[in-house]
Amino acid sequence: MDEGVRRENEWPVSLDAMTAAPDHHEVFLENDRVRVLDSLVKAGDATPVHTHRWPAVLQIIGVSDFVRFDAEGNEIFDSRGSEAVLETGLTIWSGPLAPHFVKNIGNSDLRVISIELKD
Repeated sequence: MDEGVRRENEWPVSLDAMTAAPDHHEVFLENDRVRVLDSLVKAGDATPVHTHRWPAVLQIIGVSDFVRFDAEGNEIFDSRGSEAVLETGLTIWSGPLAPHFVKNIGNSDLRVISIELKD
């Protein structure tokens, strides 16, 4: 199944970003329709395995080279080889993200504001 069409109830609540990786995510706002997260992965740091249960608008606040791995540790994205150029101020769309973890392999902090749509 395409990761972008998965629904929040397919992943355990225990893997939700705020439960599984609270040291890397802060809730700015949450209600029954939306959740706004501030996600921060400092240079050299890695998150625990977690999910992002809903599709989201992502605002890139801080850019660094990073690698995203699936829950088994297989590399699924490396920003260094991406055709898309991630830069501060960029706004992008993301579908829900299956269990994964992120390692910041760059020299600066990786920071993203996520506006997750629960509907």
